[in-house]
Amino acid sequence: MAEQTSDTTAPTSLWVERTGTRRYTGRSSRGAEVLIGSEGVEGVFTPGELLKIALAACSGMSSDFPLSRRLGENYDTTIRVSGVADRENEVYPQLDEVMELDLSELDADAQERLVALVERSVDKVCTVGRTLKAGTKVTLTVAREA
Repeated sequence: MAEQTSDTTAPTSLWVERTGTRRYTGRSSRGAEVLIGSEGVEGVFTPGELLKIALAACSGMSSDFPLSRRLGENYDTTIRVSGVADRENEVYPQLDEVMELDLSELDADAQERLVALVERSVDKVCTVGRTLKAGTKVTLTVAREA
């Protein structure tokens, strides 16, 4: 989802600060924090886990309006995301999402229409998923302090 809510709102600033060996705190200018570290450290997310969570959250947020219109404001969903890293190439060759929804109150045709609408919504507006599918240019600049 977009970081910016309107043309008059400044984009959210994001950064990480080192807090220890392979440990960081991710921060936003809106006051959010997330602990990041190695897989063996309790209470932190790895960067790869954050990538997967971002994808699942984006899919959920992208489908929220059509689902709430059809299922009601208080519908429940869990979106599970998985993918094993290819450590030789340091990439995730595939990420799989499963959106768990109770559609039992809908007939089979209504379920199929809603699933198709959810898929279209996610494909159209999930910025994270669209970026991962398309690929993106990433740059790194090392700012040297004197």
